[in-house]
Parts: sequence; structure tokens; C-alpha cells
Amino acid sequence: MGIKTTAFGFPKIGKNRELKKYVEGYWKGEINKDEMYRGLEKVNEERFEFLKKGDLDLVPSNDFSVYDFILDISTMIDIIPDRFRNIQDDTDRYFAMARGSESAIACEMTKWFDTNYHYIVPELTGNFRLIKNRPLDSYRWAKERGIETKPVIVGPFTYVYLGKVYERQEGSLLMNMIRSYDSEKFRPMVLSLAKVYNEILKELQSEGVKAVQLDEPALVLDITDQDVDTLLEAYRILTDGIDKTEIHLHTYYESLDNFEKIVFSLPVTGIGLDFVVNDENLENLKRYGFPDDKKLIAGVISGRDPWKTDYRKVLDQLETIGRHVSEDRLIISNGSPLFHLPVTIESEKGFLDENLLKMLSFASERIDELRILKEIINEGKEVPDQNIEEIRSIFINEDVKRSVKEIESIEIRRKDDFRERYRSQMELLGLPKFPTTTIGSFPQTKEVRQVRAKFRRGEITEAEYESFIKDQIKKAVEIQEEIGLDVFVHGEFERTDMVEFFGEKMEGFAFTKNGWVQSYGTRCVRPPIIYGDVSRPESMTVKEIVYAQSLTNKPVKGMLTGPVTILNWSFYRKDIPKKEIAFQIALALKEEVLDLEKAGIKIIQIDEPAFREGLPLKKRKQEDYLRWAVKAFRLTNHTVKKTTQIHTHMCYSEFNEIIEWIYQMDADVISIEASRSKGEIIQAFEDFNYDHGIGIGLYDIHSPRIPSVEEMLEIAERTVKVTDKNLIWINPDCGLKTRDWKETIPALKNMVKVAQILRDKYGKELEL
Repeated sequence: MGIKTTAFGFPKIGKNRELKKYVEGYWKGEINKDEMYRGLEKVNEERFEFLKKGDLDLVPSNDFSVYDFILDISTMIDIIPDRFRNIQDDTDRYFAMARGSESAIACEMTKWFDTNYHYIVPELTGNFRLIKNRPLDSYRWAKERGIETKPVIVGPFTYVYLGKVYERQEGSLLMNMIRSYDSEKFRPMVLSLAKVYNEILKELQSEGVKAVQLDEPALVLDITDQDVDTLLEAYRILTDGIDKTEIHLHTYYESLDNFEKIVFSLPVTGIGLDFVVNDENLENLKRYGFPDDKKLIAGVISGRDPWKTDYRKVLDQLETIGRHVSEDRLIISNGSPLFHLPVTIESEKGFLDENLLKMLSFASERIDELRILKEIINEGKEVPDQNIEEIRSIFINEDVKRSVKEIESIEIRRKDDFRERYRSQMELLGLPKFPTTTIGSFPQTKEVRQVRAKFRRGEITEAEYESFIKDQIKKAVEIQEEIGLDVFVHGEFERTDMVEFFGEKMEGFAFTKNGWVQSYGTRCVRPPIIYGDVSRPESMTVKEIVYAQSLTNKPVKGMLTGPVTILNWSFYRKDIPKKEIAFQIALALKEEVLDLEKAGIKIIQIDEPAFREGLPLKKRKQEDYLRWAVKAFRLTNHTVKKTTQIHTHMCYSEFNEIIEWIYQMDADVISIEASRSKGEIIQAFEDFNYDHGIGIGLYDIHSPRIPSVEEMLEIAERTVKVTDKNLIWINPDCGLKTRDWKETIPALKNMVKVAQILRDKYGKELEL
């Protein structure tokens, strides 16, 4: 009979980002709703073509989304905030929840576990009802095309765990937030939602569905025994009357604690475990065994990194697993969702280095690897000769490795106390109280993208391209002068992506032609591939920043992406310690910081939006990560002069729990998102005495709506209550590259008005 194969989470964006084309075309009014859905249907049909090539025994469905799979569930079970209920059209309401509307602030968006994918946070009330059975619709859609599938849906425990309960402050636009997990409502909500899932499953069973996959990645977190009891009770409710359809519960991104109780007690047919992330699930299997009445879906190939599967290593792993699970109860799969990978490597052939190509495998190639593994095991086919270690040895730089080794045991920090530094900096800069600035980027218009594309294709000269970029920088400086900002940025018009730009200028990075990965909604990024040791051959940003500074007497910030973010938003080598790669990048950025300082730049911003993202999911593993992540950031700037002001920026993650470590980064000013999360981050500053500069993000740049002065002032005033007024900066919550100028200018003018109101009320002069 042999082992079987399945897969899940295949990328939704299309081979050439067609999802972006159709959805954004609808937003812009270039196509109507029917045309959008017809186009998206083609994207999904192409996904099934990739899956069919893998000869999978269980083909997934319901894992395609026009924006976000968590938002899909929310709109399926009527978790729709009241502020959106006046929108009659289902599609427009769906997008309004994701992006906001003229009258309603968008739902919060935050990182999905420790990945760079962002989900739309459910605003939970505890009242769930099924209004649209999406898994059933998806199953029927595939069945009409002759494909038998297993519908996939995030399970009730994880959905509620990731949600939040909001309570509006009386007479305020701000909300008090309670993570549903920390709420006494958590257990009742999970059990209530389980009843709705039971309804979904019964409809699927009546349709003849053979298997359903319920994803419960929250189970790999540090959950309590009480949580496990809630889980078991929920699944007893959920599976009641389900005797003809198999229920497979999948966990991923980490090992499963409470292994014995969950695996042996859950009333499901199959358990999915991630055997790629580390060896802990394998050790648990050796220790506890596996129940005879369940199937094991063994995640043995990676869904998160692009390095080719080492067949011999996986076969050894499967041999160990086979001692505890009989072959007829073993299904092999990817360990985590494949949407963290680009669609296919085909378009990279002839573009990437041949030796590097031999090391890489994207989502469609993962499907092929599953097929090859099945053929090796079931049919006795020969194991391919891969020479992985030999290829890796080509990309070693001993000088870089030596430099990292020298700093690993050294304490890294600025020698001057923050208060002394800040006083000197602000006197030199001549800034008022509540200084205004932006995060870094300005709108990347269609014209900017077109000219950049022409330059990359060789249709215009380097001199022509640089002249165009200078014109854009000049325009941005003039606009900032007109708006009345205090600290300027150059606009980043020469940069495609905040990580890609720097990776292209450093050794050890490679870039794909079409290796797009979904970050949120229609927003995609092309993660760099760190294939070797990292170094910086020459300056990367000085020319553009110095030019911008020459156009104004206002200070212009140098703009860099931090080492931890470059690392976390890249595909990095798994055979090199993550800490070592972070230090390599930090040393390269340190050289850039010193070059900017030497060129007369007085404020340098080193962005770390992915600092929290890389935090290990298990608390017992977090301190080690945080120590070296803080050190990597400090390493970039610890040798600057006292008068050089270091900023950093963070957004769209749960920072409250690591605020002490953010403080240890010792940045002179941190700007941080607050608007979309309803000012939730301010709670961290209410509980922790953060006595460095703080720029609380006053408005959501991912929404096209223009925020009012009143709503931004609410957030600013709440910050004033918990923070020294002399340390508060006024800024948006993120960069403005995705916005239009027609939205950006009035929004920033309103933001400047907020600063003026605060100065009128609390004084203009700093009191340091």
C-alpha cells in the first residue's frame, strides 16, 4: 500500500502576482467585481495544476484567499465589527475590514506567529454564527473540476487565541484591548465556536468530503493544562456526529508540548507534526510513541526556507518515525504552509548562479520533492545525488567569520548616558517639543516604478536614472518644507524594498527574478537569499541622503534597515547559526552608519520592524534570541558620536511583552505603530518607564483614508499621560510608499496640526 502524501498552504498570489493585478485593479475601478473574481478563479485553477503534478493523495482546498485566510473565517462566522455593518456589498465590506474606509478604521493587522505574513486580527464578541460555509464552497468548486480535495481551515482554538476583545473607553476613539487568550472569555468562546465548526463539518460530511484539515498552530505555544482541557472539550463538541469524514489536526512552526495528552486524547483521525523546525517532535515520538488509532501527517519538508530537501536526511528521519507508526498510517507532507515560499523556481533558471540554483527549491518544487520521496519509499527508486555540502563550501568568507568571532564575547553599548546624549542632540538639531517626522519612504508612484524598471532593463542610462531620482528627492524635500515637518527624509525612491535594496549592495546575498512571497493582502516581497558570508564592499546610501540634506536646513535622516530585520526578512542558511549571520550584517551596517556620520548626517534611523517577528515561539528559547538581537542592533551604532541621534522603527507586531528588551536596544528615539492596534502599545508604556524618545504612530498608512486631527490627537494625548512630553515625537505608524500623494499630503498636514495643538497646550521649548 505504501505511504501517502499531502500538502497545504500553496502560495495564493499566482506565478506572476496575478492576485495583485486583479484585486488592486478592482480597488482602482479599472475592472468590476465579476472581472476580478474571474481573474482570481484562474489564479486558483493554476494552483491546482501545480498541485496535480505532485500526485498527492490528499489535495488541499479552501486555502486560497483574496486577501487573508483569517479574515475569511471572520466574515464566514459573522465576526464583523459594527463600524462595517452599514456596507451592504459583501466584497466591499470584506476589503473595508482589511484596509479601512472613509468612515471606519481598518481592523488591526499583525504578524502571523514568527513569520512575515500579516493577518487581520478578529475583534471578538463571543457571538458566532455561520453565514457562509467557505470550505464547502471551495470543495464544490474543485469537485466541479474533477478534483477530490480535503478542505483546510484554521481551527477554533487558534482562531480565538489570535483574536482580541476590545472595549471602547468612554467618550473616546481609543479602545482598551484584551487579548482573547488572557480573557476569562477565552474558554467559553472556543467552545462556542466549536459548535459552529461542528455545523461546518456536518455540512461537509453530508457532501461526501473524505477528510478535513484543521490547522492549530497555536498549540505549539506555551499553553497551559487548562488550555489543553479547553482544546479537548472543543474537539469533542466539534467532532460530535462526524463519523464518515476524517479530521486531521495540524500543528507547525514549533514542536508540540503536552505531546502525550494532546496526541493520545484528541478525538481526531490524524495529527500533523512539524519535523523540520527541530528534533523535538521526533524525540517526543520516541519517548511517547504514537496512538494506534490515528494517522501521523509527518511534516518532513520545509515550507519556510528555500533550501533543497536533503533526501537522505529525510529518509533517515522517516525510518525512525516508521518504528512508531505503521506505513499504512503515515502521510508525509510539508512541515509548515508553503505560502512562505515563492511559487516556482522555473523563472530563475538562467538568472541565478547555477551553483545556487542547485541548492534551491520553491513551493512547486516542494510538491515535486514529496512525489520523489514517495517514489523512493514505495517504488524503490534511487535516491538522487545532491552534493549539498560540497556546493555550500564554495560560499565561505573566512575574513568575515573571523570578524564575527572577535566581537561575540565583547559587551557592545554606547559609552554616553541617554539623557546626556539626547540633550546634546536636541540642542544641536534645534528641534521643538513634539518634533514631527515621517518613517522614511514616500509614495512610490507609477512613474517611479516605471523609470526604475526601465533602468533595470537597460532602456535608460545610469546618469538618466540618477537624475530622475534626484528630481524625486527634490520634490519630496519641497513637499516636506510646505507641510512644515521638522525632520525630513529623502523618500527612498531609489529603493524597491527595504531589505532587497541593502542586500543588493552587500556580498553574500542573491536576488530572484520572480521570487515573490505574500506579506499581507496584495503586498508581496522578494526575500533575498543569504547564500554566503555577508560583507559591504562600498557605501550604500550616502549619496542620496547627502543630496537631500544639501537641499534644506532641516535635518534629513539617514535611513537603514537593521540587521535583525534584514535577517528575518531573508531566506538565510540553516547550517550557519542565525546569530552569526545577524552579526555579519550588523558589522556591514556599522560601516555605513559611520560613513553617514562622517558625511555630516546627524540623525540615522536603523529600522527593526521584524525584531519581534523572529522571537522564538517557546518562552524558554526567547532570552537567547533577544540577547543577540539587541547586541546586533547595538553593534551597528555603538561607536557613533554622542551628538549623532539613532532612531529605530517597529510596526505591526505584539511588542508589549518585550518592551524591556526594546529598551535595551538603547535607541535615542523609537517610532512604533499605535493607530491600527487602537493605541494598544501605549499600555506598554503605562506599565514600563520608557525614558527614551518615543514616536507613537498616529495614523494607519495601510489604509487609504485620511485621518482626522481629532483621532490622531486622541492617541497623542494618551501618550502624553504616560510619557515625558520632552521625549515624544509625532509621526505616522509606518512608511508611506504604498500611499498616493493625494492621501499623504493632507494626512501629514493634519499630523502637523496635532503637533501644533500640543505645543500650544504644553509649550514649544524642550525642557531637558
